[in-house]
Amino acid sequence: MKIGIIGAGNIGGNLTRRLTALGHDVSVANSRGPETLKELAEETGATAVRVEEAARGAEVVVVTIPLKAIPNLPSGVLDGAAQDVAVIDTGNYYPQQRDGRIAAIEDDGLTESRWTEQHLGHPVIKAFNGTYAQDLLDRPRPAGAADRMALPVAGDDAAAKAKVRALIDELGFDTVDAGGIDDSWRQQPDTPVYGLQAGTDAVTKALAEASPERPAGFRG
Repeated sequence: MKIGIIGAGNIGGNLTRRLTALGHDVSVANSRGPETLKELAEETGATAVRVEEAARGAEVVVVTIPLKAIPNLPSGVLDGAAQDVAVIDTGNYYPQQRDGRIAAIEDDGLTESRWTEQHLGHPVIKAFNGTYAQDLLDRPRPAGAADRMALPVAGDDAAAKAKVRALIDELGFDTVDAGGIDDSWRQQPDTPVYGLQAGTDAVTKALAEASPERPAGFRG
């Protein structure tokens, strides 16, 4: 598939490494410009592009940037993507550590990904937000392996969610359907599933045990 990745930090960089190794055509962008991604492009064979070009022709777009940077993305950043593009949001809200207070999340009760979705003007699938970047390189396992990790995946678009779950399976991980975007609080920071390195049963249990109350450490 043609895949665009917006953000080249730990998650974005390692997804670029894994997805190119699997044979996908990856374009990767960051806020500092394609010239700063020369080493990653040479290492992986990905194409370094400007943010405005990352989604062009893409069947999957991964948005993996700090939450506070979402409103700064160029208008129409998804223009030119495939008509049925699946947009993956890996973001987390860290009000005290990084993002500052976002009223729509804290006062209006929006999930992080619903807020992101509104800014992008496109439905998103929440995935990889609680995954350690190094696990993307070190923990892939074949289907059926006893120690295969499972990742929660939330989203409202059934077709896009199926596409993302199939891609995660190709990457070497099981998935658990975590519900719609309004349910995605179950996988936000400091929930039982966040950072959990476990299989399908444990991830399903952790999602069920989550509380909708935002922990004090993750309120602005």
